[in-house]
Amino acid sequence: MHIIDSHQHFWTYDPHQYEWINDKMSDLKQDFLPEQLKEIYTLNQITGCISVQASSSEEETEKLLSYAKENDFIKGVVGWIDLCADNAYDRLIHYKKDSTFKGIRHILQSEPDEFMESEAFLRGLSYLADLNLTYDILIYPKHLFSAYQLVKKFPKQKFVIDHLAKPLLKAKQVDHWKDLMQNFRDQPNVYCKVSGMVTEADWKNWRYPDFTLVLDTITDVFGADRMMYGSDWPVCLLAGSYKNILDIVKTYTTDWTEENKEKILYKNALEFYNLVL
Repeated sequence: MHIIDSHQHFWTYDPHQYEWINDKMSDLKQDFLPEQLKEIYTLNQITGCISVQASSSEEETEKLLSYAKENDFIKGVVGWIDLCADNAYDRLIHYKKDSTFKGIRHILQSEPDEFMESEAFLRGLSYLADLNLTYDILIYPKHLFSAYQLVKKFPKQKFVIDHLAKPLLKAKQVDHWKDLMQNFRDQPNVYCKVSGMVTEADWKNWRYPDFTLVLDTITDVFGADRMMYGSDWPVCLLAGSYKNILDIVKTYTTDWTEENKEKILYKNALEFYNLVL
């Protein structure tokens, strides 16, 4: 069976460009490059991946696209441009010329709630659907209702929620998250990445049962048709190995039909990001 990793990152570490990497994440203060991931993918029989932005800069977007040209296992890039800028449409057209440029992510978790309601952001987001570009939503649970209001404004836009919107697994406070996630049940244009869970849990002491409630919730809300596996490498290394992350998803889906396993492991990513194997 093919496996597409729908969410991973590359960077040449620079403390100014990746200022979100704090001292608790010191293991991430180094370079993470395609040759390292290619070796991991060979060991874990991964077909390919989506490379996602981790810095709000076009410099990084250019670098990710260059990596994709040099490495055929990188099937697509979710980059960054300033959607609020007056020239946002022109920048999107510029990057759209590259067939591996699949979508945009802005780090919404770092913005105030009202950012999602700003005229400039909404204008920039409105360009994406006609260009067949996706949008990755990176938020905390406190942003979920604002995100729901946002996606309702753009029923033709393909959205995906990264990392299950980061439920508070370590604190075991997921009831509010669970309630707000229900809003997306009837939003067929919104998908969810099964990624980033271990870094929201106790990094050193998590166990598989810590994730079953949130996985049950996501499966109930999105169903097999709107879920996709993602590793969040190298961030996941703070709390486990690449194989640990993949094994959580494989264990959870053990009793699923082969068809539904294929959907979460690669078919949904192919459809969402318009990929070709």
